[in-house]
Amino acid sequence: MPDHFFATRFCDRCHCSLAGKSRRMSRFNTDCLCSECAEAERRHPDYRKAADAELEAVRRGDRNFPGVGWPGGNGRLK
Repeated sequence: MPDHFFATRFCDRCHCSLAGKSRRMSRFNTDCLCSECAEAERRHPDYRKAADAELEAVRRGDRNFPGVGWPGGNGRLK
């Protein structure tokens, strides 16, 4: 079965076409993002918390960390 990240044709957040564009995995969940949505995510106030949680999971050996969950544009992590 193909990996969603490489097989998806549209951004999981804004649904724009990824044809010929770079893509990035979300730090909050397993969404495949276009560069514009990835940049918006980097500006989210809880981005550092999500990135730190991912790094800690990898250090524990969890290479399939699902993320802390996308709180949305205005949501906050607890």
